Amino acid sequence: MTIQQQAFQSYYHSLTDQDLTRIAANRRSFLQVAQEALANELHGRHLDAVLPEPHRAVAPPAGPVVRLARKVGSCFSAPGTVAMVLAVVLLLLFTTACASGPQGPQPGTPGFFWAAAKDTWRAGDYVKTSEHLQRILTSENEFTARARAWDAIISSGLTQGYIELADTWEGGARMNRANPTPFHRQVSALRGLASASAIQYTEDMHKLMDANKDPEILLAFTFPAGAVGLPVAMKRISGGILIQDSERDLLQAAMLQRGVVLAVCAAVGTPDDSAAAQEKLKTAELKVPRDLYLLAAVRSMQSQSELFTGTKLDQPARLKMMSQEATEALKALPPTKETKQLEEKIQARLKKAKVT
Repeated sequence: MTIQQQAFQSYYHSLTDQDLTRIAANRRSFLQVAQEALANELHGRHLDAVLPEPHRAVAPPAGPVVRLARKVGSCFSAPGTVAMVLAVVLLLLFTTACASGPQGPQPGTPGFFWAAAKDTWRAGDYVKTSEHLQRILTSENEFTARARAWDAIISSGLTQGYIELADTWEGGARMNRANPTPFHRQVSALRGLASASAIQYTEDMHKLMDANKDPEILLAFTFPAGAVGLPVAMKRISGGILIQDSERDLLQAAMLQRGVVLAVCAAVGTPDDSAAAQEKLKTAELKVPRDLYLLAAVRSMQSQSELFTGTKLDQPARLKMMSQEATEALKALPPTKETKQLEEKIQARLKKAKVT
């Protein structure tokens, strides 16, 4: 990728959906490299289907940049040189036109990745959202605390989505004895992804508990896209029916969204009521009690740690890591009947796996 391509890609990625579709109306007047970068960004946000008809290019008034272009153009006669100069001038025209609008954060900054995370969150791409948030978490900055609380929830939801998918494909392999290999491949791939998300979740929670001792935790995001019901394709797979690759990809996206929705509902204290969770998050600035957030985390870590047992990935070191983090979170909570039961389940799983 050239520097020019990178510049356009970074610029379009920093824009809101509204600004992106607004400038897309003039896309016919842009450089080819700009049009390609714009098209890629629109497609990535699923906005290409709702684009307005492009305006016909109108010659700009002879402002300072245009007059400069004419002067520069008259100084060169070689065709290649003229083309290069014209490209530079057109780029100047484009950036000058955009400069009058609101300027987003500089690419590569925490603010830039925070804005990008919001965009991909609205689009329902939670894997990408987590990637943007993790870029923020490489340093301490004004977004770190909010990003960590958000990423922990996403990582928990992604882990749950991958686990449920893997278990369903495993059930399908048992049902389809004539051709179990494609099912086993999916199980292996999905549990690998679940493992990576689970470790990210564990690390997020470890750092969150160390760095954030406030009685409340800020959740700075809106309610996620996704449905809590299981997609019908899950039943087909569990019955041993092999689905098409395109349907499989759609199913995976839906299950990851479902996992994140359930994780958000649990974090705000309404694990069985997505409508109530949506109402709580309508302002995108919700403070939840620390104890409530940690209890939801313990429940999910205790449940998801099964991924590392002998019947699945058989990774005792990771089982121990996740279980220890859940135990540390329990120590920060007031003792109740539920916390005692959770601790017993954690210790029983470790004992069965012979982990000390």
